[in-house]
Amino acid sequence: MQSIQANNYLVHFNQNAYEALNNHLKENKYSNIFIIVDDKTNQYCLPKFLPLLETDLTIEIIEFESGEANKNIETCIQIWNVLTELGADRKSLVINLGGGVVTDLGGFVASTFKRGVDFIHIPTTLLSMVDASVGGKTGVDLGNLKNQIGVINVPQMVLIDTQYLETLPQSEMRSGLAEMLKHGLIYDASYWRKFLNLQSIDYADFDELIYRSVEIKNEIVIQDPTEKNIRKALNFGHTLGHAIESYFLESESKTTLLHGEAIAIGMILESYISLHKNLITAEEYAEIKSAIKGIYDDVKVDENDIQPILELLVHDKKNEYGLIQFALIEGIGKIKINQLVENKLILDAFEDYKS
Repeated sequence: MQSIQANNYLVHFNQNAYEALNNHLKENKYSNIFIIVDDKTNQYCLPKFLPLLETDLTIEIIEFESGEANKNIETCIQIWNVLTELGADRKSLVINLGGGVVTDLGGFVASTFKRGVDFIHIPTTLLSMVDASVGGKTGVDLGNLKNQIGVINVPQMVLIDTQYLETLPQSEMRSGLAEMLKHGLIYDASYWRKFLNLQSIDYADFDELIYRSVEIKNEIVIQDPTEKNIRKALNFGHTLGHAIESYFLESESKTTLLHGEAIAIGMILESYISLHKNLITAEEYAEIKSAIKGIYDDVKVDENDIQPILELLVHDKKNEYGLIQFALIEGIGKIKINQLVENKLILDAFEDYKS
């Protein structure tokens, strides 16, 4: 697969990725290498990766506990302290090997340690391959509020090796699939239609679907790296989805949702809103709702859950001047950003989701 040119870095695929990495190590005089992993990628992915690394540099492994609950500034402080104790300097290289939590947090750690050291992303989940590792966003959560603290800073490169997906449970694959569905809905109707009958997909060609998803996100980010305009399109499903994810994360009575599970709900809700803003047809909405509900289990959202979820919308990063702004689809494959939505329509969307 041909590498994809992003903003000041390349996304490499499969075997070409390791050739690019090892050439990079030969061409740059790094002092040492730090590989940030969580407990799961340390167990399942690191043994696959280390034999492919060609270097005489000292390699240190830094592990933290997996899960969104650990994507916080406290974990960063622990890693900054470990980097300091192990002698990391401005010429150190950080390699983030893991899913979205690892790449988001590891990118932030590297971007802020000694005012910034080089880092490379090696995403190991479908979600991180098609979303979290592409675009330069790094950061951590503030309490239960997602991605409130962070910077936009690009890696030296991104290496996507789809063999890591063999280590994933099906729930994690479905979580990543949500972002791929989103890319079709906001940008490429023909790509969306490829997922309408999952049983017909030849998974030997799944690498091509991943490649196209990365292309779509990259094409949007290149136009608007700092999310002032069209990059907001990537937030479709995320305004309500993030609020739902945060609420389920903090509520003791709820089972924590994977990111993609929450975004799937958000896409149905925000498609309903798009319908009632006369941006999509009833037929398009029915197609979207049916396709997504055919992949993801219904999540029970009780009446007394909705108000706390709405209160979390206030903290959404896309809000400006106190106004909650949505990215809504304008027909399948197109987007309309900076849309204001009244509370009653949001409440109606939740009611429709239950049906």
